[in-house]
Amino acid sequence: MANVYFSSPTMVKNKKVIAVAGKRDTVLGLAKANGIKIPCDCENGECGACLIKVIHLDGMRIKAMMLTDKEKNVLKSLGKLPAREEERAAVRDLPPTYRLACQTIVTDEDLLIEFTGEPGGA
Repeated sequence: MANVYFSSPTMVKNKKVIAVAGKRDTVLGLAKANGIKIPCDCENGECGACLIKVIHLDGMRIKAMMLTDKEKNVLKSLGKLPAREEERAAVRDLPPTYRLACQTIVTDEDLLIEFTGEPGGA
């Protein structure tokens, strides 16, 4: 089980959601199932509308979730994947700060998900 906290200026208050480990929900799927509106257009990792900032709350217990080439290209096009973070993801299997909600799988770690509520803005 993981606690996932969603935060956005478009929300009245932050919302805590409990995610079931092993269910393999995406952040976007978890948000939708709990009435949280993260902007999305394609839900396929191609448009970048569901850009989120992911803050790992478990300290050094960060779970690796590989970036797909598609997500990597979209994050680069949005200017949200610095070379340092891209290398860290490829070499040390550590996730970057910004992700696409439709591509990010929720694991068994506590997360804070920040998003602006505007398509492509985190």
